[in-house]
Amino acid sequence: MASEPSPAEFNRLLDYLKINRGFDFSAYKVSSLMRRIQKRMRDVGVGSYAEYTDYLEVHPNEFGPLFDTVLINVTSFFRDGASWQYLAEQILPRLVDASGERAIRIWSAGCASGEEAFTVAILLAELVGEEAFRRRVKIYATDADDGALATARQGSYEARQVGGIPPENLEKYFDAVGNRYVFRTDLRRSLIFGRHDLIQDAAISRLDLLICRNTLMYFNAEAQERILARFHFALNKTGYLFLGKAETLLSYSDSFRPVDLRHRVFSRAPNSNLRDRLLALAPVGSQNDTQGDPRQLRIREGAFEAGPVAELAIDRRGYLVAANNRARKLFNLGVAEVGRPFQDLELSYRPVELRSHIEAAQTGRAAVVVKDVELRGTGGEIR
Repeated sequence: MASEPSPAEFNRLLDYLKINRGFDFSAYKVSSLMRRIQKRMRDVGVGSYAEYTDYLEVHPNEFGPLFDTVLINVTSFFRDGASWQYLAEQILPRLVDASGERAIRIWSAGCASGEEAFTVAILLAELVGEEAFRRRVKIYATDADDGALATARQGSYEARQVGGIPPENLEKYFDAVGNRYVFRTDLRRSLIFGRHDLIQDAAISRLDLLICRNTLMYFNAEAQERILARFHFALNKTGYLFLGKAETLLSYSDSFRPVDLRHRVFSRAPNSNLRDRLLALAPVGSQNDTQGDPRQLRIREGAFEAGPVAELAIDRRGYLVAANNRARKLFNLGVAEVGRPFQDLELSYRPVELRSHIEAAQTGRAAVVVKDVELRGTGGEIR
């Protein structure tokens, strides 16, 4: 390790991390950040920030260990308290009002050992009351780490781990068992923990709130783009996305709109572009898909848009998510129709009732052909 690491090289390293992982460490205490990065540099035998930047370019798998070192013990109850307070006072009340009497669905993606999932559970129980919480709230908490999930399912934490919980909430929502604190069993039933790979597995749908904090940074730019496209389709139209304090969505503004950048809260944009829809609809888990090669995605996008046959894409929730150029002209579809429930569109029943045929195709997992359909043009001509 050089005796006097260069501040300029350090700043270039931070710029590299921001450009290549969309992660902005500028809000972190510089001395602490330097100390933790230098620890990782010693582990891999690198002597300067410039050399470590080069090392990251050659060894992309190094990003994971680096972030683990920088964000050690980052998971905690009410982490970044001001942001949770903003969520409790400004976002959750809107979310509850918009939901009416239906179920409230929340996904904590990358939940680690579960602290943030239980944090939002506490806030919602305080807001709607315990009876309504048990009846209406479903919190899906997922991670790719089976060990962390095992801890999360227990809902059992040491005294040092619950230090961030307000004393009145700790007494109300946790039972003291020996030297540990266990989240109440009757409320824990509303939390569902499961293994989920953000790249390989389909997103949980019909969400009111999606919490994914300090997780996207572990993925490269193409994977982040794909995950965010799925997040867009996972959220209800009035849904919110809550990110970590150092994560940004500045390069993804078409699908999410900032509600409060300081607290990293975003709302779902009404529509996304064709590229985003294709990203979200692409089959998951394939080694030969568009994830690793953006050129293939552009080819698919162009082929879909310029195809000679009218084509529509409808997601599992029944929303129209894509219509190529031929379909838009033939059925007079505008941009506003994309993103709407298919059943609300005239096309769903004229010139032929399509919804039952779509359901038959979904159920039978086979093509359905409808013949001899007449389409009457604006001048009365029949096609």
